[in-house]
Amino acid sequence: MAATPAVGASAAAAAQVTVDPSAERQTIRGFGGMNHTLWISDLTPAQRDTAFGNGEGRLGLSVLRIPVHENRADWSREVATARRAVEYGATVIASPWNPPAQMVETFVHGDQSNARRLRYDMYGAYAQHLDDFYRFMRDNGVNLYAISVQNEPDYAHDWTWWTPSEMVRFLRDNAGSIGTKVIAPESFQYVKSFSDPILNDAGALANLDILGAHLYGTPFQNFPYPLFKERGRGKELWMTEVYHPNSSDSADLWPQALDVGEHIHRALVDAEFQAYVWWYIRRSYGPMREDGRISKRGANMAHFSKFVRPGYVRIDATSNPQSNLYVSAYKGGSKVVIVAINKGTSAVSQPFTLVNNTSSSVSPWLTDASRNLEPRGAINVSNGSFTSELPARSVTTFVTG
Repeated sequence: MAATPAVGASAAAAAQVTVDPSAERQTIRGFGGMNHTLWISDLTPAQRDTAFGNGEGRLGLSVLRIPVHENRADWSREVATARRAVEYGATVIASPWNPPAQMVETFVHGDQSNARRLRYDMYGAYAQHLDDFYRFMRDNGVNLYAISVQNEPDYAHDWTWWTPSEMVRFLRDNAGSIGTKVIAPESFQYVKSFSDPILNDAGALANLDILGAHLYGTPFQNFPYPLFKERGRGKELWMTEVYHPNSSDSADLWPQALDVGEHIHRALVDAEFQAYVWWYIRRSYGPMREDGRISKRGANMAHFSKFVRPGYVRIDATSNPQSNLYVSAYKGGSKVVIVAINKGTSAVSQPFTLVNNTSSSVSPWLTDASRNLEPRGAINVSNGSFTSELPARSVTTFVTG
């Protein structure tokens, strides 16, 4: 391992970060991405290993999202990658874009004359369709953790529209017959007016297991959801799709890729999501490049996914000790993981204190302009405290020994 850089005089001192493992927040279910074999080619065997393995040079993803194809003949396309993900211990979820064609009717939606919706006399049949997909995957070695009612029902120009009242009706009257956990509503922008009616309807809420949301263009101030905290006790909160900050730039553009690290931080700390799921796993703007190598955006994601494993719990930490510096912390058993993102143009000398922690050292991993997930030399911890330099425009993950 390379030696840890000394804290130099050029590094600005920051306010202390206090990490308190006794102050528990949400349980983390995982980090992942989408595989959609009808729209892009399937992951290769080597790419599956890079995505879901957790050794050196791998992403450590622990969630796979797959589509519920409207045509049953296409269901088998998603099995191979899903099986491999499961072998690595990943959780698999599924989302439909459209019901089978015979269950759909067209209607006028704004200026769209051929908009699609699920026929009102087909709700029971559609629930059966979703349950059939769950059973098909189970019979092929993939036990789906959850299935969604509809991908982005409020941004459905190219797929099937749902209104909030239609979603409530389906959840209340039909979703209980589905054999696995149910995700809804997967609003494209975490639009609360779409999910509020679910939280306010006891019957619908009873059949909802995971409130799923997408974060396309959602401003950070809209990340918290007080009504969910009030009404969603016993339910999970997942961010099931996003790319950030765009799909036009290379995923290796630096320091723009640090935006991904900040976005994950805010999704976990401000919104308190339990899972963070990217759009395509392999794409020019995604965590894995088309050549199968981990991108800079992917390295930012891996600073969480490789070290904050399913079942870990987010714990309190000083989240913004100074401008452009974002810190979150997690625990799994006796292990504590700290992720520190420095978006500033100067290095920071950052002191950390772990409350009631007897660790003797922490091991850091660093990504910056020239390095990806590079292991650094262990740092001694004395009386629960240590100081480390956070290089300019970098992300560092610390793991207690």
